[in-house]
Amino acid sequence: MAKKTKPTAYAWLSALCFLFTLSAHAQFTLTGQLRTRTEVRDGFGNLVLKGAKTAAFTSQRTRLIFGYKWDRVTFGVTLQDVRVWGQDASSISNADGNRLMLHEGWADITLANKADTTIKFKLFDQLSLKIGRQELSYDDVRLIGNLDWLQQGRRHDMALLKMMHNGWQVDLGYAYNQNSDAFGITNTSYVPGNIPAYVKNSGGVLVPTPAGIVPLAAGGNAANNSSKTGTPVYSNPTNTNAASQDYKSFTSLYISRKFNQTKFSALFFNDRFGKYKLDSVAVDNTGYVYGRRFISTGSNDSFDYSGTTSRYTYGLMINHTMGNTSGFGKIALQVAYYKQSGKNREGMSLNAYHYTALATYQKGKFSFTPGYDVLSGNDAVSPSGEDNRFDPLYGTPHKHWGYMDYFYVGTGAPAGGLNNGYFKVKYASNLFSIGADFHTFSLNKDMKKADGSLVDKYLGNEVDILLNYTLNKFTGIELGYAVMNANNSMALAKGQAGTDAVADTYKKTGTWFYAMINIRPDFFYSKPVAIKQ
Repeated sequence: MAKKTKPTAYAWLSALCFLFTLSAHAQFTLTGQLRTRTEVRDGFGNLVLKGAKTAAFTSQRTRLIFGYKWDRVTFGVTLQDVRVWGQDASSISNADGNRLMLHEGWADITLANKADTTIKFKLFDQLSLKIGRQELSYDDVRLIGNLDWLQQGRRHDMALLKMMHNGWQVDLGYAYNQNSDAFGITNTSYVPGNIPAYVKNSGGVLVPTPAGIVPLAAGGNAANNSSKTGTPVYSNPTNTNAASQDYKSFTSLYISRKFNQTKFSALFFNDRFGKYKLDSVAVDNTGYVYGRRFISTGSNDSFDYSGTTSRYTYGLMINHTMGNTSGFGKIALQVAYYKQSGKNREGMSLNAYHYTALATYQKGKFSFTPGYDVLSGNDAVSPSGEDNRFDPLYGTPHKHWGYMDYFYVGTGAPAGGLNNGYFKVKYASNLFSIGADFHTFSLNKDMKKADGSLVDKYLGNEVDILLNYTLNKFTGIELGYAVMNANNSMALAKGQAGTDAVADTYKKTGTWFYAMINIRPDFFYSKPVAIKQ
């Protein structure tokens, strides 16, 4: 007698048959990613003290990416797990939690499509609404990008209305954040996410972070801050990972159009941040935790901390190409200018700018790119009374301001802004590429030391070498090596030191090496089979 198959086996078999049937009609996709990156760091992101030991570790990103497309709906889900090898014990308990998260989960609903005769609405060539957790990337990801280099990546919970018509692309987005949907919530105050579970109090003791408090930067205290303006006077590094707080909401507008070999793209981005009260909480009778409390303070306080402040970023990018690689060569030009106004995250008036210019010459398999970036900063000699530091929003700084990540990431950036001149050279074939970048960094505006003397504007230079090799259709290998050659100004400008004596205690040369394997399988890919004649 034949052995009976369990019902669950039938269910799995039916599901697999169903999925393969869908994939045969090019409606269903299932891909994945396993990306491991081994790094050896000695001065990555910031200078390290003399005598400090080299750090080494391996991080891993694992993704499962599901997609489905019907005539009027496109659906996508990306499951993601990010961890450092050994971060979890080989056997863990339920108390250890998990690191699995939803990186993306969205649906794109078609509202208009002139190519689809069943849709009556014909005002635009294409119109759709993409809602849910999604990546957002524009142009060269200078200001808005998915930050793919970071294993965690970046995504937004938002709605995006997308229009294409007569060559024009118009995207209108909106995001609104809230902490909870629990009963009893009577306001829309928002405590920014990613708050550390533990923080050192004023007595230097590591204590649990008090509920509703976002701790101040290291060294901040109530005596050094203004409690009525909502604007701390201590220095807080600017970075694209929200710095002192995440946005409460944002509205984005992106418009682009290509005319022959020239593309124009305009960006308007209004992100809004919660107002706050500076507060302190006594913890464990050993000291106080100072921080921001993002709630209304009540009728007995003359200043209303509820509501939001608005920051506006807007500008234009132009890309133009001419020639071709088989003749004299192909030249690609890029220029862009962006302005920031309104209020910064701390509620201070903002007036900042960023501009960039570059030219890439490509001949055969070689390309050469000189360029220059300027990000405005605050002038310590002639202060304007406004915040003049440009914050490059939610982009991918790793791509633009050096692979060593000294600027506009979680490691902070100088209050004096940044000037970045660079030259890049690259050789690329079908399976192999190698490139070398040279950066020279300097302050955009003057900064002062603790004794009032000026910091030398020149910060240092960086050399980045990158090698890529395609092992097979789904697997790529990437190797990188970078060197930062800095002077005392780097430690002073980054806030690691206030005097030259302290700056002298840091190594002036930082090095970094990484080896990355990127595997991206297509689970429904079938290798073509040659038919014998």
